[in-house]
Amino acid sequence: MELVIRNAKVWTVDERRLTAEAVGVKDGRIAAVGEDREVRDALSGRAEELDAGGGTVLPGFIDAHNHVRTGADADAVQLGDATTLDAVRTAIDRYAIEHPDREWIVAEEWSYAALPDRRRPTAEDIDGVAPGRAVMVFSYDVHNVWLNREAMRRFGIGAGEASVAFGRPELDADSGEPTGFVTDFAVMGLSRDGQAALAAQVPNFAPDRMYGRLVRSLDMAAELGITTAVEPQNSLDDLPLFRKARDEGAMRTRVIVALFHPPGTTSEELDAFAEAKAANDDDRFRVGPIKLYIDDVIEPHTAAMLEPYANRPDTSGDTFYPPDAFAELIAGLERRGFQTFTHATGDRGIRTALDAVEHARRVNGPRDARHQIVHVECVHPDDLPRFAELGVVACMQPRHCAPQIVEDWRANVGPQRWRYAWPFRSLSEHGATLAFSSDWNVAEMDPLVWLFTARTRANLDGSDAWTPEETIDLPAAIRAATLGSAYANFAEDDRGSIEAGKLADLVVLSRDVFADEPAALLETSVEATIVGGDVVYRR
Repeated sequence: MELVIRNAKVWTVDERRLTAEAVGVKDGRIAAVGEDREVRDALSGRAEELDAGGGTVLPGFIDAHNHVRTGADADAVQLGDATTLDAVRTAIDRYAIEHPDREWIVAEEWSYAALPDRRRPTAEDIDGVAPGRAVMVFSYDVHNVWLNREAMRRFGIGAGEASVAFGRPELDADSGEPTGFVTDFAVMGLSRDGQAALAAQVPNFAPDRMYGRLVRSLDMAAELGITTAVEPQNSLDDLPLFRKARDEGAMRTRVIVALFHPPGTTSEELDAFAEAKAANDDDRFRVGPIKLYIDDVIEPHTAAMLEPYANRPDTSGDTFYPPDAFAELIAGLERRGFQTFTHATGDRGIRTALDAVEHARRVNGPRDARHQIVHVECVHPDDLPRFAELGVVACMQPRHCAPQIVEDWRANVGPQRWRYAWPFRSLSEHGATLAFSSDWNVAEMDPLVWLFTARTRANLDGSDAWTPEETIDLPAAIRAATLGSAYANFAEDDRGSIEAGKLADLVVLSRDVFADEPAALLETSVEATIVGGDVVYRR
């Protein structure tokens, strides 16, 4: 099959030839890039034509951190608009009434700001809601869970119970009774044991439901111009879902998955990880890096900071591993041939991760490991040059720094550290490779939202731009969302830029995005998404 995309403003992300007016595709790969006539001459004359109408053609977006497997749950209460505790209670109650047969009521997208004084929620806060049913509420960042008394009873969480498979129940300091707030879900609940414990109790986590969530997320990705998505946290038990999606033709967007390495992972499990990498390695579905956590998140004061939190001077958070142990872990994984993908948000967490990579280089010798640090929310200036020096990729989510999202973040770290927040420009100026992503469903999957926020650091209505000195220009943002993300995943040889010989993964946008102000990005639509030369989505 041959295809010509013409009448286009092609931005190639190839420094040798950044612009063109047409792209030719043959047998799933890019055959020619250039002027209309030279592209036509490179093909047989029987090519199908796609008229871009003067819109921009880019390499397909590569979402370097997208929870396509867990994604948004169509069978859950959506709390994104619930800004008060009363609104949370009302939404859950309404859903329970509309679904009388459901024993479990799962809700997601709860905002920490919905609780009075931004305190941690308790089971008492949802007493009387959905009576007789178990209620399980996920924070918008999916790092913490809020349970009612019935849910705690079913999970066997009682007085003095310090942990369950999917998290750490918080206990009242005086009574020792569980409060209903469970921390560390992202670390424990998305582990193999945590997912199994949930699937055994909660219908929303059954394999058929999880497959439905995966397929819906992949469909959304294709419609948004994402041609490769990196699913950042999976166990070996999750891989059959992806293979099923690939084999049934539901994987229109290519997928790379990271395998999760929680504390306690054994050498035998790592052997199984290596076998899974070898057995799942085609251009549609591939097992890639190893996912780790060094700290948690800033909003509930659980990320590791160099100095105490501004509004909680009694704590500076903590790391999940002692620094020396984490350094040995990274070095050992690197020796076994694994690339690592470490969640780090606080400045101490980020420094600990960088120190670990530096140790690995010292004991293993320099190598092209491309370890990634994910989120990179608060970076001490002394650590900015270390990303490039150590070959560490900064996998970042631009939308996370929008003012309407970071209200709690800003209060917690305090104004003196705001200048360290999501330092896109500073990292770029120090030579770091940026890889952009959505962190769906923590934030919108739409890459045009990432580009807008990286350009403006403003809300989607353009208001309240925050720390604008860390904005980057549109070419740099596009590069981070395409070639940067490809490089981060050892895929730059066949995707990430529009060059002859690479996979024909392309997105056609409805306008020339270079001709307008940044706000126009949010008025731009995806006209077509092309994966391997096939038009997998057309508006």
